[in-house]
Amino acid sequence: MVLLWRTGLTAVLSTIGRLSWRLPLLLVFPAVLMVVCDTLGWRFAFHYDRVPFLRLLGARLAGEAVNLTTPTASVGGEAVKTWLVRGYVPISESLPSVVIAKTTITIAQTLFLLVGIVVGYGSLPAGSALLWGMEWLLILECLCTVGFVAVQVLGVTAGAGLLLERLGVLAEGRHTATVDRIDQAFSRFYRRRPGRLVSSIGWHLGGWLLGSLEAYCILRAMGVAAPFTLALVIDAFGAGVGFVAFMIPARLGAQEAGDLAVFVALGLGAPVGLTFSLVRRLREVMWAAVGFVVLAGIPRSGAVRPLPARV
Repeated sequence: MVLLWRTGLTAVLSTIGRLSWRLPLLLVFPAVLMVVCDTLGWRFAFHYDRVPFLRLLGARLAGEAVNLTTPTASVGGEAVKTWLVRGYVPISESLPSVVIAKTTITIAQTLFLLVGIVVGYGSLPAGSALLWGMEWLLILECLCTVGFVAVQVLGVTAGAGLLLERLGVLAEGRHTATVDRIDQAFSRFYRRRPGRLVSSIGWHLGGWLLGSLEAYCILRAMGVAAPFTLALVIDAFGAGVGFVAFMIPARLGAQEAGDLAVFVALGLGAPVGLTFSLVRRLREVMWAAVGFVVLAGIPRSGAVRPLPARV
């Protein structure tokens, strides 16, 4: 509301008015392709394709809806995803897949930010504070990603279980079954499934690039004659802001402020930047509603189905 008041309600409404009948289309396309790409990214985070694609799609929609609308710092929705696929895989497989997918989407985001910075050298003046900040943010993302992967590969989960036992939080021996299997699942995936790892990163990177297509379509619908490369820079830098603000529920306020700063730095103006953010918020709200509908209607099968003989 503060950003809207400072930017000017009349200017923002005027910019939104240019969208007219295009707004409903922008809420659906290319967002539906982004959802498919990210679901495929999760699918390749499993050791084998045991969960049907439509179940993964529904579980992802439901989990992201929970992440977006609850103060769980993008964690509560991951538990929902794990729970919704429990009829096909045990927790020792579903939980690692969710964490690995979170890792691969972060790696893809880092690569996407790198592409945005490279392209940004041609769109921003030399010595731009925005470009300098994104370069430091890229370094931070790289360090965080390397640390996240190291924690999984080195089996810190089991160590944490032992620590909780010694502190009296867990009963002795409680961690050794499921937690050890989860640690082994992480280690096996990163060491024995490089093809699936690369595929997961690739599909998630495709989802980020489709976000640039969405940004381009929104800008064109608002009457901004911006090339696709500029839309890519806007989306990549916005994704970088989202990485920093992941602890804020739905990145509310932080994402809008970041988008506004990017648009102003690029000379596109604050009203266009705020309208851009509002359109994306509407898209998130719509897809969150779809996710809750799916969550309400998805079957709750509890028994784990046996692994096919060919696997």
